[in-house]
Amino acid sequence: MGPSQVYRTSLALLTDFYQLTMAAAAWKSGVAGKEAVFHLSFRRNPFEGGYAVAAGLEDAVDLVLHHGFTEDDRAFLAGQRGSDGKPLFEAAFLDWLGAARLDVDVDAVPEGTVVFPHEPLLRVRGPVVPCMLLETPLLAIVNFQTLIATKAARTVLAARGGPVVDFGLRRAQGIDGALSASRAAYVGGVAATSNVLAGKLYGIPVKGTHAHSWVMLFDDELEAFMAYARAMPANTILLVDTYDSLEGVRRAVEVGRWLAQQGRRLAGIRLDSGDLAWLSQQARGMLDEAGLSDAAIVASNELDEHVIQALQDQKAAIGIWGVGTRLVTGWGEPALGGVYKLSAVRDGPDEPWSYRVKLSEQLAKTTVPGIQQVRRYHDAGGFLGDVLFDTGIGLPPSPEMVDPLDFTRRRIIPEGTPHEDLLVPVLRGGAPVRKAPPLAEVRARAADQLGRFHAGVKRLVHPHAYPVGLERGLYDLRTRLILEARQRVPRRSR
Repeated sequence: MGPSQVYRTSLALLTDFYQLTMAAAAWKSGVAGKEAVFHLSFRRNPFEGGYAVAAGLEDAVDLVLHHGFTEDDRAFLAGQRGSDGKPLFEAAFLDWLGAARLDVDVDAVPEGTVVFPHEPLLRVRGPVVPCMLLETPLLAIVNFQTLIATKAARTVLAARGGPVVDFGLRRAQGIDGALSASRAAYVGGVAATSNVLAGKLYGIPVKGTHAHSWVMLFDDELEAFMAYARAMPANTILLVDTYDSLEGVRRAVEVGRWLAQQGRRLAGIRLDSGDLAWLSQQARGMLDEAGLSDAAIVASNELDEHVIQALQDQKAAIGIWGVGTRLVTGWGEPALGGVYKLSAVRDGPDEPWSYRVKLSEQLAKTTVPGIQQVRRYHDAGGFLGDVLFDTGIGLPPSPEMVDPLDFTRRRIIPEGTPHEDLLVPVLRGGAPVRKAPPLAEVRARAADQLGRFHAGVKRLVHPHAYPVGLERGLYDLRTRLILEARQRVPRRSR
């Protein structure tokens, strides 16, 4: 279930205005027939962490497959005016735009793949205008879902096997933010969501308890608990901190004993405030003493990976973690910062490629040219390193990888080292060539990938830097293009 089904309207105008002005300029100047290659990547790991989890590919593909400028879209563009008060877009261009299709080739890392800075998550190749029109929506989808999937993965790792439930719907960045975040959080490893619509659309398990307002409807807390247990005997998790947490636990114990008499069980209690470590330890003791050792303790209240890790270190007796605001908003990192950059262009299918590089006074912002692929090497112990290479240059049997930010850091990969190429064909000529796997399979891939990296890479604070480098031939090509580009720029005296 992708964006086209959720919104049931054209999303062709979900783009920045300059994409359309560039498209008009390309059509007018006769360069619309050029073929281009763009790569979507990010420059640094989010949350000061050691990795990211790729997400959003299925939604991105859905957008490409259903892209098209409707009559209403074109009418809106026809109403745009330039500084002279006249129509900004020529009618002939809008007609051309209406007939255009996104007949592009897309290669991407499968969702759930662990990825690193400078590695392409997607490679888009085709006529230059369709490639340009995809920049903004692809970034919007992949940036956000990758950010949230990464936050979820960090949170789940901190929970050390305890289930994490997405409680973030009411604090999410709008309706789309809520749906996309629930989907991405499931990719990252959460066990369930409170977001019922996300459960329906994406097949994510849905879970929930009750609110403080339920208790406050009644004159007595025990009466409220009993009423809920009678109505939901197979889903009785009681929120115990409306008035006094430990008194609430004692009343939950009474309900648990009553449920046992009915052949039912108290599923658990939820703590939503106070000293969660101490309260959970006290509650665990009270529940166990009453013979309710199988009742889970659920904790919520502004949790994230750092708070969960601290609670774990304090031996908190928490079995399930309800994480909301700080999960679905990507707390601590408002955006992934992904970029979509041109790396090669040619005049037509039979012409040679001309590689492009964008310069910057910040080395991290200087782009990588070519038609890129990522090869990930591994052994029985896990992943060893990733090498970016140009598909035209290829890879020698024993490649030398060069750190793109420090040319003195180099490493030779021994010949015969097992490997896999991360970018796989997804679309050819705008048509799908690979069926999207079920979301549960994507979630399993993310867990498997994370399990194959050294623990230091996954550390929350000061993680180990996983080796990622340019193949020596691509590094040399990039260096040559940088030098040539700098020679074309006239020197200025300060």
